[in-house]
Amino acid sequence: MENIVLDKFKAGQPCMGTFSHLLSAASLRVLGQTGLDYVILDLEHSPIGAEHVTELIPAARQAGLCPLVRVNGMDRGQFLKMLDAGAAGLIVPLVETVEQVQTLVSYAKFAPLGGRGYCPTVDAGWGFGPEYANGMAGYMNTANERTLLIPQCETAGCLEHIEEIVAINGVDGIFIGPFDLSIALGIPGQFDHPDHIAAVERVRKACEAAGKLCIMFCGDADAAAGYFRQGFPNVTVGIDVLTLLSGMKQTVETAKRGL
Repeated sequence: MENIVLDKFKAGQPCMGTFSHLLSAASLRVLGQTGLDYVILDLEHSPIGAEHVTELIPAARQAGLCPLVRVNGMDRGQFLKMLDAGAAGLIVPLVETVEQVQTLVSYAKFAPLGGRGYCPTVDAGWGFGPEYANGMAGYMNTANERTLLIPQCETAGCLEHIEEIVAINGVDGIFIGPFDLSIALGIPGQFDHPDHIAAVERVRKACEAAGKLCIMFCGDADAAAGYFRQGFPNVTVGIDVLTLLSGMKQTVETAKRGL
């Protein structure tokens, strides 16, 4: 199971991706030419639905992008569909408690780590893929190791329990959602506020201490560079639709200078 996000983390190499909201295989092929490592198909804040992911995951892989999926809730059925479709990892929003995360592990990981339901699907070549070199048990072990479960830290509850959450066996890392985290802290959008800076650094250090991946979201390249300097191994930069908007807006403004 190819997973450059995991491989780069283990190798100590920086990794970068973006969100996709465009519901477009063509846009994924374009993103694959940019040097990005992965794309997050966003079911939470975009028109992308579970029914679209089965087409977008292979499109992302064909473009050379590792396909992660942000689900829109803690629904076992959606977890299974995304994983069976070949998602390399799941990002889960609105996490509040340790107990919730333990339930997420039971959905996302096969026994003995969790209780993920089994069916021969595209995720393992319908039972004939290379992951089956060691049989069904070999596939299950490979999936547990190579498929990422990444709760999102964006609530006061998750931040309060972050050290416990990231230490749970089956949690592969944490994704920081700075917008909602700043709201939870009572300082909406104030990313340079000392409380927000301290919260973000707390999550990063908790992940580092646990030997787990930490992904930081930000809106632009300058912010991404700053987070890499801070020690984040992985940064998600922007959203494809906003990148399109920003780029074309700048093109229009520059062109109009000649009028």
